[in-house]
Amino acid sequence: MESHRLHAGRVIDGFKLVELVHTGGMAALWSVTKPGEPRAMLMKVPFLGEGDDHSAIIGFEIEHMILPRLSGPHVPAVIAVGDFAVLPHLVIERLPGKSLDSRLKDAPLSPEDVCWLGAKIATALQDIHRQHVIHLDVKPANIMLRDSGPAVMIDYGLSRHDELPDLLAEESDLPIGTSAYMAPEQVLGIRSDPRSDIFALGVVLYEMTSGEKPFGNPSTRAGMRQRLYHEPRPLRALQPHIAPWLQEIILKCLEVDPDDRFQTAGQLAHALRNPDQVVLTGRAARVKSPGLVKRVKNWWQGQNRVIAPPMRVADRLDKAPIIMCALDFSVDEADAITDAVKRLVRRLLETDPGARLVCLTVLKTSLVKLDEALDQGGRNIYLKRLVALKEWARSLDLLEESVSFHVIEAVDPAQAILDYASFNGVDHIVMGARGHSTLRRYLGSVSSRVVAEASCSVTVVRLTHAHDQSAEPRDQDAPSGG
Repeated sequence: MESHRLHAGRVIDGFKLVELVHTGGMAALWSVTKPGEPRAMLMKVPFLGEGDDHSAIIGFEIEHMILPRLSGPHVPAVIAVGDFAVLPHLVIERLPGKSLDSRLKDAPLSPEDVCWLGAKIATALQDIHRQHVIHLDVKPANIMLRDSGPAVMIDYGLSRHDELPDLLAEESDLPIGTSAYMAPEQVLGIRSDPRSDIFALGVVLYEMTSGEKPFGNPSTRAGMRQRLYHEPRPLRALQPHIAPWLQEIILKCLEVDPDDRFQTAGQLAHALRNPDQVVLTGRAARVKSPGLVKRVKNWWQGQNRVIAPPMRVADRLDKAPIIMCALDFSVDEADAITDAVKRLVRRLLETDPGARLVCLTVLKTSLVKLDEALDQGGRNIYLKRLVALKEWARSLDLLEESVSFHVIEAVDPAQAILDYASFNGVDHIVMGARGHSTLRRYLGSVSSRVVAEASCSVTVVRLTHAHDQSAEPRDQDAPSGG
């Protein structure tokens, strides 16, 4: 059909085909130009010839529906969409940079590079999940790295959007995806869980760390089903120098049961950016594959696995937010405010038991030098604040892996809070506010600035009266980033 007769120099909807850049299994990519359009562009055209796999046009139809709905630095910008009745095509920005495939030629990569790249990819996945999309084909070839920094997820032909028909699921219940990276639930035909992307990213992290794929490249359905009960070989069996915390993170991504993985890509990104806060379990210590008894037990559980009912992506993210408490222990009314913050946080955690809590306090420093490291009693101020954070959270009775503690030194506390929240993908900031004064009204407060500039929701807890030991939250929410 017409898509096979494309040639350099042809003009389609005002776009001139310049060069065939890539021919994949389902579509061709052409570099194109258009008068008045300075950007580098690619035109993607599906194969429509007789005998071609009909899934190519289904996949292109899915991408045709989904990609124009996405925005932001983690997706390619859509410039034009072709008419299906004439010649279906997508014109997208030609991304500067390279795919992750090119980096894997140097695998195994250093732990620092694995964490740096992994956090970028997890952040990109969190962004598209927040836009109601599960990628379902996360692999190195579908991950681009912009020269400016962000990772970009490309190729949405196998994806699912919460608010659109799932055309692939309507066509077949067979496993759909790339066998080496497919999550166990995808092997069972389930396409509704964003944690499938976390499993696939775990495979990518494993490959970056070891140079090997944890499940190989199975070509049969029986081969793909083995991941329902075969645990991957521990990374430390392949690379003995691998840090326990890195093995902990990667093997947690690769758990068969989605409930045992990181619950959101944002939580995974936070772990990769804060390895010192990773809680080590039995996963971290593994140095050999499980024995026969464990393999038989895993097989039996795989045969009797109960399939959880589908859940919208937005609902899944809402059940596992990253909540950050910004606490100030240096003010006179600190006990009253921090107690009030704790009461509010307790209510939030009861509503969202899958949440991750980040406890943060800022040590203010001077412009010229760091303030004294010791207080008047000779105690280290940093350690004193860290102990205070942990003591504050103790009565919340949280699992060790669901809470972390951070003491940050900064000249500008408000900016430090904003930067941390942005960098770590925080969903909700909870903080206290000190009493009013003429000077504070004139200069502005930390809490008011965070409310004004944060890209996520912010709840400010303020004392009802200056000397009242009770407090109430005030609705001062910044526009939500999700």
